[in-house]
Amino acid sequence: MENNTYAHIIWDWNGTLLDDLKLCLKIINNMLDKNCLPPVSRADYLEVFGFPVRDYYQKIGFTFDEEPFEVISTEFITSYEKGRPNCPLMPGTRETLEFLSITGYTQSILSASKQAYLNKAVLDYGIEDHFISINGLDNHHAAGKFDLAKVFMASQDLNPNSVLLIGDTLHDAEIAASLRVDCWLIPNGHQSRLRLESAGLPILDSLTELANHIQ
Repeated sequence: MENNTYAHIIWDWNGTLLDDLKLCLKIINNMLDKNCLPPVSRADYLEVFGFPVRDYYQKIGFTFDEEPFEVISTEFITSYEKGRPNCPLMPGTRETLEFLSITGYTQSILSASKQAYLNKAVLDYGIEDHFISINGLDNHHAAGKFDLAKVFMASQDLNPNSVLLIGDTLHDAEIAASLRVDCWLIPNGHQSRLRLESAGLPILDSLTELANHIQ
């Protein structure tokens, strides 16, 4: 797991640095109830959530027959943005970002969130100074971030061997593979440990373990 040649850390946002699982569960179950669909438990959510989120919505019961995906997605994100300021950062986030900055690593965020929402969130938590780049999508439908990741890597002229991506989903592992960078996963966000272990990548129990493994 240890690699002393890393120079840059790419962070996922939702479920990795931001602890928003409870909010997401609350909103999606309210929406399911409104549509006379059965609720999803935390355990089931961790087994079905993924990207693109359109597929995840279908797995939990939405058919898009009466309301298109875009309408349902907008309803979710509207409620999410109202509740997001009450979400805490993951335990150890501030200390970990500070440690990496002090020890010479550059850092960035790569998220499937809409850019404007992502910028506001990072500013709200007062951690923007740790990142050389904050990268989100131009919409809120969370289709994925493959193209975004490639544009970022090209713009920074980063050597893939010097980059480590840290996330909480198999999509993060797929992104890392497409960029040919290393990836570590933390099972405290939107997918279960069992699913993450299927990727065959290093697993950290929490952000607080990062300093011990990277340095």
